[in-house]
Amino acid sequence: MTEAEHMGADAADDGLNRLYRRYAAWLNRRLRARIGSDAAEDVVQETYLRIAPHAADDIRHPKAFLLTVAMNLVRDEHRREVRRSRALERHRPAEAENAPQIDQIMLGDVIAAMPQLHRDVFVLSRFSGMTYPEIARTLGISVKTVEWRMSRALEYCASRLDL
Repeated sequence: MTEAEHMGADAADDGLNRLYRRYAAWLNRRLRARIGSDAAEDVVQETYLRIAPHAADDIRHPKAFLLTVAMNLVRDEHRREVRRSRALERHRPAEAENAPQIDQIMLGDVIAAMPQLHRDVFVLSRFSGMTYPEIARTLGISVKTVEWRMSRALEYCASRLDL
């Protein structure tokens, strides 16, 4: 690289640095409202990487230029995510949709191992949708006993599921 080219590169870098110092915080605030804080920081950095080949002095409206580049990056990323999710949907086996989730299996095992008195109250409340007074009438116990058994059932689940 000749000295003139090196000076020209330094001037371009200096212009880019000036642009960054002047508009990066503004661009970050604009993007944060649309895409969140972490993503905004990444897009700001990517925006400046994208505009690096351009001479900063040739940019007439820096805010408009920066925002346009940044929003194009956001749109491109959104399109990639949509394509990625569609591809995953196409390639997901049909039986995976009907297969029980690990959490459901674990909860089923915990409920099956629960003491019978607690399990009856838990199942009637959570899966049958019965109220505590209805459970009390069905099981022939007091509402206070239903409440006590339910609290023990919930404690049992939480201790077994590491909640």
